[in-house]
Amino acid sequence: MDFKVSELEREPVEFDQQVPPGAIDYGEEAEQEGPLAASGRAEVIHEHRGPKEIVPDIRLKGQFAGRFRVPCARCVEPVELPLSGDYDLIFRPLGVDAGAAERSITAPETEIGYYQKDSLALEDVLREQVLLSLPVRTLCKPDCKGLCPRCGVNRNTQACSCEEGPSDPRWEALAGLRSRMKG
Repeated sequence: MDFKVSELEREPVEFDQQVPPGAIDYGEEAEQEGPLAASGRAEVIHEHRGPKEIVPDIRLKGQFAGRFRVPCARCVEPVELPLSGDYDLIFRPLGVDAGAAERSITAPETEIGYYQKDSLALEDVLREQVLLSLPVRTLCKPDCKGLCPRCGVNRNTQACSCEEGPSDPRWEALAGLRSRMKG
């Protein structure tokens, strides 16, 4: 769904969408399971920068909710994860801030995005919001054993016969330190 400035100039747009799986590419970070519910409101806000310069910003306020599968940080097995969030975002036309003198920006200005060709795609906004809401690290279970660094077998499902192998020679100087400290 695209929000066009010309249409939003006439009146704000209320939206209530069910985005099907596969409509948004989340890369390797996540896979959508079932529909992604997204609802909210899009409107134009006129930013007056001087007597003759008016910038049409798009304000997008809404929420999303859906189920996703993300890889476990240790064994890369898929983990189902419900995600939801609210957003209140401002988008400016791309290039409108180009050439402005260097100045410090306020905290709210760090939340400003940009749109191209007088329209903004809801799918792009949802992709960004979903990826930002992902946890930094997801585990399939708290005691996940992960993958064997030598053979790659999932240690949660199969015992590994690999030996620990020689340690890194750079750590040799510290070998036996624990036993020497106890004695």
